[in-house]
Amino acid sequence: MNTLGQDAKNHGTAVGLNVDKITINGGKPLRGRIELKGAKNLVTKAMVAALLGDTPSVLKDVPNISDVRIVRGLLEVHGVTVTQGDAGELILDPSAVETAHMADIDAHAGSSRIPILFCGPLLHRLGEAFIPDLGGCRIGDRPIDYHLEVLRNFGAIVEKLPSGIRMSAPSGLHGAKVALPYPSVGATEQVLLTAVLADGITELSGAAIEPEIMDLINILQKMGAIITVDTDRVIRIEGVDKLDGYTHRALFDRNEAASWAAAALATDGDIFVGGARQAEMLTFLNVFRKVGGAFEIAEDGIRFYHPGGELKPVIIETDVHPGFMTDWQQPLVVALTKAKGVSIVHETVYEQRFGFVDALVEMGASIEVHKECLGGRPCRFGQRNFQHSAVISGPAKLTGADVEVPDLRGGFSHLIAALTAEGRSTVSNVGIIARGYEDFITKLELLGADFELEG
Repeated sequence: MNTLGQDAKNHGTAVGLNVDKITINGGKPLRGRIELKGAKNLVTKAMVAALLGDTPSVLKDVPNISDVRIVRGLLEVHGVTVTQGDAGELILDPSAVETAHMADIDAHAGSSRIPILFCGPLLHRLGEAFIPDLGGCRIGDRPIDYHLEVLRNFGAIVEKLPSGIRMSAPSGLHGAKVALPYPSVGATEQVLLTAVLADGITELSGAAIEPEIMDLINILQKMGAIITVDTDRVIRIEGVDKLDGYTHRALFDRNEAASWAAAALATDGDIFVGGARQAEMLTFLNVFRKVGGAFEIAEDGIRFYHPGGELKPVIIETDVHPGFMTDWQQPLVVALTKAKGVSIVHETVYEQRFGFVDALVEMGASIEVHKECLGGRPCRFGQRNFQHSAVISGPAKLTGADVEVPDLRGGFSHLIAALTAEGRSTVSNVGIIARGYEDFITKLELLGADFELEG
């Protein structure tokens, strides 16, 4: 079994998904209601934040996804007691935190990049931290240089070893002035999780301000942190002496909501996404409407549906919040294959996010990927020979094929394509989808999809 296949198996097994393939009979609209839990990109970071508290924390609406299982394992090898409360609730007690062995960290981390965010809290608690080589979806270069430089700014000593990285803080951590060259979500999280207990004031400029970042700030404020967010992407943190645990209900997963919305549009379907909210999806909703999709906002969620008629081409440039999320473009590209005319998607966040389109082309889509910046925004990748712009011509008639999941969002996009296509498709490595989509097999059943599972 190749590395990708093994990763898929590990992620699936972590949540009880003991199958490798799903065979879909496409061409049937998805109709019905599904429910969302907390955002993957918030919940996992909120779990790490529990390390900072002197008392237990309670996190609600935690999804059963493999990334949560990975972080839980990492917390437990560091001595945190994690217990299941009510449905979707975790109680995290950090009172017995201890140094973990590198081998134990490596065994639990798998392909996750979360361990780097343990460093600040562990340096505060223990004076040292270890992280193994980091993995994650293969969608482009995600260097940890930002993280290491941030931690050095706070006073950490970084030592690179053959097996990973060791950090220490013999003189403790102190506030710093940090300027990010790009509003990196991970680096912003690193600063927040490190600065709240650092001695003095930290000023972070060029910060990411995604809703998940703001919800993490809400959590840290509940714990006793002092954090100010300015309108110019500057965040100021006044270090405090101690933090308590928190009780918090996680923000809904807007990326999953957008994925099901794209599935409704691509399959001529009608899906009510319970738990979705308008404010955090404003940019997506505008594009969804421009393409020809319809939606209705309710108190308990959003209904996404295809109202009939032809879909329209659009030009999309991904960006950091409040722009169009990079995680939204892959599922929506499948729907754009059905639009009449030429759509352009310019990816400016991850330079290798279009690897998933090869399978769509095999199924009959007309998609060309280019190295040039096909858009008006300044882009970091324009002179670096990355294929980061896609031209989608439609409408195209997709037909069934055998495809292999390459990454989390690309994998869900392959599911959508298989559901849209005429005939049978077999999608393998589906365990990777379990990284960020809770009970997606059950949700497909609820929506009336026609499929079979294979081991």
